[in-house]
Amino acid sequence: MEYGEFEEITRNTFPGIGEDKLIRFRMLGPLYRDWNSKINVISRKDIDSLYIHHVLHSLAIAEYMRLNMPETYDALSAPAENGGYKAEILDLGTGGGFPGIPLAIMFPSAHFTLCDSVGKKILVAREVAGSCGLGNVETVNARAESLGKKFDYIVSRAVTSLDRFMPWVKDRYDKGIFYLKGGDIVEEIAMTMGQFGLPKGSVHVWKIEDRFPDPYFSEKMVIFIEGAKNRKK
Repeated sequence: MEYGEFEEITRNTFPGIGEDKLIRFRMLGPLYRDWNSKINVISRKDIDSLYIHHVLHSLAIAEYMRLNMPETYDALSAPAENGGYKAEILDLGTGGGFPGIPLAIMFPSAHFTLCDSVGKKILVAREVAGSCGLGNVETVNARAESLGKKFDYIVSRAVTSLDRFMPWVKDRYDKGIFYLKGGDIVEEIAMTMGQFGLPKGSVHVWKIEDRFPDPYFSEKMVIFIEGAKNRKK
């Protein structure tokens, strides 16, 4: 997928998206190509598919929010007022900046902490965010266990199985987790719900291919796990 096709999909999916956001999305292609030639954070074969495999995949979280959490989506999509942020979001295991950097472009009223234990990956994420002028992004070279801060939301892209991921983020979020995952996840979710006492109805699975009908998204899902503050009484 070339940038032009990505832009067409993005304009159709997110009505009213500003030109300032599209300019930043356009910048990602050459920035990642340049950095990937120095530090390999995306496979050489995959760099040509940056916009579908990485950027659009990340934006599946934004589309889930637009459809299912419209008030939150609208609040985070609006320009930040006087540097004040309406949500603190942790991208755990961000690698070179996914899904955090595309989401930070979409959501200027959210502050993103991009965290990864691999220093060279965080370097790339930091430099790309800086080149795009993303003042709502900070990067941290650390393990999840060392983070003392609590966040509204946590986002991540299949860094491990859910039952292994949950202990890393225990007591570190209030409103929910967005997890990008693929394959047969029914057993994995059932195991996670039982092991961590997640109430019935608190885990939502959304098929990305329902909105982005490309074969790449077949069997890829957004999993949303409600935090305590989002659960119905």
